[in-house]
Amino acid sequence: MKSKLSRIVFAALATFLLPSASFAEVLKIVVDDTIQPISEEYIARGVAEAARRNDQALLIQMNTPGGLVDSTRAIIEQITNSSVPVIIYVSPSGSRAASAGFFILESSDIAAMAPGTNTGAAHPVVLGGGNMDDVMKEKIENDAAALMRSVAARRGRNVAIAESTVRQSKSFTEQEARSQHLIDYVASSQEDLFAQMKGKSFKRFNGQEVTLDLVGQPVVPFGMTLKEQILNYLMDPNVAFILLAIGALALYAEFTHPGAVIPGTVGVVFILVAAFALNLLPTRFAALVLILGAFALFAAEAKFATHGVLTIGGIVLLTLGGLLLVDAPIPQMRVHLITALSVSIPLGAITAFLMGIALKAHRNKLVSGSQGMIGEVAVAQTNLLPRGKVFVHGEIWDAVSSSDVSAGQAVVVARVDGLLLRVEPLTVPKPSPAIL
Repeated sequence: MKSKLSRIVFAALATFLLPSASFAEVLKIVVDDTIQPISEEYIARGVAEAARRNDQALLIQMNTPGGLVDSTRAIIEQITNSSVPVIIYVSPSGSRAASAGFFILESSDIAAMAPGTNTGAAHPVVLGGGNMDDVMKEKIENDAAALMRSVAARRGRNVAIAESTVRQSKSFTEQEARSQHLIDYVASSQEDLFAQMKGKSFKRFNGQEVTLDLVGQPVVPFGMTLKEQILNYLMDPNVAFILLAIGALALYAEFTHPGAVIPGTVGVVFILVAAFALNLLPTRFAALVLILGAFALFAAEAKFATHGVLTIGGIVLLTLGGLLLVDAPIPQMRVHLITALSVSIPLGAITAFLMGIALKAHRNKLVSGSQGMIGEVAVAQTNLLPRGKVFVHGEIWDAVSSSDVSAGQAVVVARVDGLLLRVEPLTVPKPSPAIL
C-alpha cells in the first residue's frame, strides 16, 4: 500500500514537472551598441531573467565596436556566474565583436559567429594616454592580458592566440577565429547554430559538463525597458554634448533677457539631463572649463566689438571642449568633429547676437512711460504760481514751475517725481536785430 502511494505521488509530480521542462525556452537579447553602463545593465537583467524563468539558455546576439573596461568586467562577471548557459552569437553578417566585445565573446559558454563577421583588436586604449608614462601603460596592458588568459583558459579556448589580440591588437574573421579555436561555431543563423550544437557537450565556467538540445525550442526576445532605451540614447556623447550646448544657450538667453522664464526652464532641464549622461561616461571636467571659457569670449565680443576675433576664439574653445569632453577608448564613444563644429559655429553667432541686443538695449535711452516725458513741451492749463496743472501727452498733470507761468503758456518738462511734473518756462530766443 505504501509503495503504491509512493508511485502515485511520483506520477503526479512527474505530470506536473515534465511539461514545464519540455516547454523551457531560450531567452534572446540583442546588443547592437557600445559596451557601457546601460548595455551592462541590460545584459545583467537578461541573465537574471533567464535564471528566474529557468530557461535552457540565454542567447546574446552581439554587434559592438567595444566600450568601457569597467562595464566589460561587470558583464563578464555576470556571464561567468550565470546559472543558465550563455551563448554569444556575433550576427548578422557585417557585425563585429571588437575590443571589449572580444572579451565578452570569449567569456561565453558557447561562442559563435555568422559568416562575414570579425572579432579581436582587444588591446586596451589608455584614456588620456598622452599624459601616462610607459610603466602605467604596460600595467594596464598586462592587466587586460591576464583577464583574457583567465577567461580563455577556463573556457578551454586558445589562450596564446586570445592574448595576442591584447598584446598585438590582432583581429580575426569568423573562419580564422574558428580554426584558431577562439570560437566554437560558425553558423549562418541561430537555427543553424542550434542544429550544430545538438548532442555536443561543453564545459561551463565551474567545470560542469552540459549538453543542450535547442532545436525547435521557442526563442523569446527580451528587449530593453523604456528607461534603458532613453538612457542608451543619451549615452551617445554627441547627444550629450548637443544637450549641454543647447542648455547653456538657453540659460544665456535667460540671463540676457531676464523674466523670459521659458529659456531658463529649458536650459536647466537640458543641462541636468546632459550632466546625468556625462556622469555615466568618462568625462574630462577640464573640457567643461573650455566650454565655459567659450561663452565668456562670446559675451566679451558683444561688449568690446572686436569684429569677430573673440567670437572665433570662442568657437575654437567650444569645439575643443566638445572634442575633449568624453575620454573614451573608442571613437564611437567620443564627440565627432562634425558635431562639435555644427554646434560651435551657430552657437557662437547666436550668443554674440543675443549679447549684442542686450547691451544695445541697456545703452539706449528709455523713451516709454513717465520718463519719456522729460524734455517734452507742455501747455499750462492753469496759472502756475508755482503749482498748477499742465497738459502733456494727451493728459493733464499736476506740475510745479521754477517760476510763475500764466495759463496757456508753454513749459518744458524737466523732471518727473511720481505723479508730479517739474517744469520750466519755455524761453523763445529773441531774433537778432536786422542789419540794414
